[in-house]
Amino acid sequence: MKPQYLVLAIACIAAFAAAGSAGAEEQRTPVSQCQAIAENIPKVTFASFSGAAPLTPAVSEGEEVKFTFLGHSTFEIDTPGGIVIATDYNGWYRPATMPDVVTMNKAHPTHYTLTPDPAIKHVLHGWSDVPGEKADVDLVVGDAYIRNVPTDIRFSYGLGGSQENGNSIFIFEIAGLCIGHLGHLHYELTDAHYTEIGRLDVVMVPVDGGLTMGADSMSRVIKRLRSSLILPMHRRGPPVEAFVSMFGKDFDVANAPDDSITVSMRTLPKKPLIYVLKGVQ
Repeated sequence: MKPQYLVLAIACIAAFAAAGSAGAEEQRTPVSQCQAIAENIPKVTFASFSGAAPLTPAVSEGEEVKFTFLGHSTFEIDTPGGIVIATDYNGWYRPATMPDVVTMNKAHPTHYTLTPDPAIKHVLHGWSDVPGEKADVDLVVGDAYIRNVPTDIRFSYGLGGSQENGNSIFIFEIAGLCIGHLGHLHYELTDAHYTEIGRLDVVMVPVDGGLTMGADSMSRVIKRLRSSLILPMHRRGPPVEAFVSMFGKDFDVANAPDDSITVSMRTLPKKPLIYVLKGVQ
């Protein structure tokens, strides 16, 4: 067996063994199956797993994850186990039911609220409330494992300069899927970021064309991640077309008839698909 394949096999076995030996939720230590291989092979690009057919109903129950675009950069993520997650929660765009988990980022007030509903059990900041420290999210809620990868942000409103670790890429590991929300990403990712992220099968990406990054810079990030399903968000004016124009024949593009999509490990597109949900178009 070639050395690189042996490393892959060992990393996979270690991750699955650790997960299998875990006990009850409050007793187990979270283990990232999306990141385990990346830690052993730095500077590699991880293609996501692909299913047998694009965007068809799951073959069996208990493996589907539903994504609903609520507005701006807020998605509702519904897990097979009934956990409801809202990304970049600002209190304006809300799921129909009370979310169990909300994530937030600090770049603009449209991405967070300091007065969330007290009934929300888990409010996860993408920034640290302690100056000079990074946010550190490592949490299991039902059938979802949630972690973060901090990134820097520019100061708002043209003040110049940047703030270290003011944004987080939140990663949700659900039903075997590796799901990433890039938040208010201002700078292209480093090799260290990609290693920490690992594999992403589904990624939610801002396509505003400038408030975060230009279409060319953001497209380079997405090409490097090479996720199976790319869900644009955070659109202003026409940049969704500008973003899409950066991709060639290696990516498919489709406009959705509604604001949600349900996907599983078995139904991921074979070829990377940029899927523009209703409300983003």
